[in-house]
Amino acid sequence: MEQMTIKTTPIEGQKPGTSGLRKPTRTFMSAHYLENYVQAIFNGIGGVAGKTLVLGGDGRFFNDRAIQVILRMAAANGVAHMIVGQGGILSTPAASNLIIQHKTDGGLILSASHNPGGIDADFGLKYNVPAGGPAPEDVTAEIFAQTTTLSEYKILEAQDVDLSTLGSSDLAGMRIEIVDPVHDWADLMETLFDFDAIRALFAGGFTFRFDAMHAVTGPYAEDVFVNRLGAPQGTVLNGTPSPDFGGGHPDPNPIWAKPLVDLVMGPDAPDFAAASDGDGDRNMILGKGLYVTPSDSLALLAANAHLAPAYKDGLAGVARSMPTSRAVDRVATAKGLDCYETPTGWKFFGNLLDAGRITICGEESAGTSSDHVREKDGLWAILLWLNILAVRKKPVLDLVRAHWAEFGRNFYARYDYEGIEAESANTLFSGLRDALPGLVGGELGGRIVETADEFSYHDPVDGSVSSAQGIRLTLSGGGRIVFRLSGTGTVGATLRVYLEEATDDPAAVDWDQTEVLAPLAALADDVAGIARITGRTAPDVIA
Repeated sequence: MEQMTIKTTPIEGQKPGTSGLRKPTRTFMSAHYLENYVQAIFNGIGGVAGKTLVLGGDGRFFNDRAIQVILRMAAANGVAHMIVGQGGILSTPAASNLIIQHKTDGGLILSASHNPGGIDADFGLKYNVPAGGPAPEDVTAEIFAQTTTLSEYKILEAQDVDLSTLGSSDLAGMRIEIVDPVHDWADLMETLFDFDAIRALFAGGFTFRFDAMHAVTGPYAEDVFVNRLGAPQGTVLNGTPSPDFGGGHPDPNPIWAKPLVDLVMGPDAPDFAAASDGDGDRNMILGKGLYVTPSDSLALLAANAHLAPAYKDGLAGVARSMPTSRAVDRVATAKGLDCYETPTGWKFFGNLLDAGRITICGEESAGTSSDHVREKDGLWAILLWLNILAVRKKPVLDLVRAHWAEFGRNFYARYDYEGIEAESANTLFSGLRDALPGLVGGELGGRIVETADEFSYHDPVDGSVSSAQGIRLTLSGGGRIVFRLSGTGTVGATLRVYLEEATDDPAAVDWDQTEVLAPLAALADDVAGIARITGRTAPDVIA
């Protein structure tokens, strides 16, 4: 073994977004690209000599090779102890749990979440802090600054480490501990939920299907749903992780998980169905004949969380990202809970969780979780749903309709326009910004524009300010339109348009969401000039 210092030069574009750095896989595989970014992380967090880190990923293409590089660089930079998921595998919530349980100095998670995998698809890497959550903006800013001045990186010349065998080994004085990627996380779930009640639910003939989408959660789901809870074999669909996610798109929404949606809408529908994404941090909830939007799911979980043992004493508070529908706000008002509105990005929930201000939080992009870890956790949300169903003993549709009847209904959808040219996206947003002052008090489609602003978040814990977090319009009668450019893509820009209508009318439980939101969609197109500027006449995805 030989420790080497490799001369390098800065590589443009290594600026981490809301969930680390995501780029095409071939970009990460190019000369010095991964090494530069890893060294920038090490430098940006004040060095790693003597530290303990967690390492793992979602198993997508290049995951195994990248982990070998990171281990050699960690040893060369003086890391004392690396905790690595067996086979290089860790779901994102499981990695967060290991960071917290072992009180490490953070961790490196290799994932592009719900983005496709493969040599011609996407790859990603992010650093999570010792609290278990994604690095906050001041840390990612320092990491990016390091990428712009980097002149060398340290790496060990050595043979590959055996990632397949549980136990400890040594690499140039660095202890490498290979751990079961599922066990600790699954044990934690048993402390949160009433597994006896869920076992009884399955024993009574309750039917459930979970689509792992050929992604990381297959082994987790088999262990928890089948081995620990007694769900029958065949409950887990597409449960074998694949480097390219079976050639599919591991995003749990009605477009990419259409076979599961078709199943619950068909004659042989199970009582309950769910899916998770590439790295296990997102979820989709379905019942017979029903897709439950992530916003409605968050609200219903907040309203019923007390039925699970971990939350029986109530919630400290709740939080949602700004674009997420205000359905959970209604629950918070009714239950006297604090409700926080944050920018998109799970890291913004971290301070609120660490300060004990909130217990449950979520985003419209199918991320939901609690204070048990510092990441969104798809299987946690599904288990809480199962716990609620086991106690309430009602079908999913009846639960959702009862929730709307009690708290009112928020009609909500997200329109994604993917791969827009950056120039067109910037033109569209510049036009919206310029128009904001003249919109307030005026009419759009016969409705008064009550507010029009660009969201800025003032963190109530540390006082930090995050500006330019999305443009939002609120209309008379409970309508809201939000425009935002997403940071999760790797090519071009993704324009996300969020549409929301709110009503307390009891008859709304039977209204058709598409019909309700159609006028708002037309208003959004008109005010932003989407078709005129981008040439897009319809979104690529409606979620």
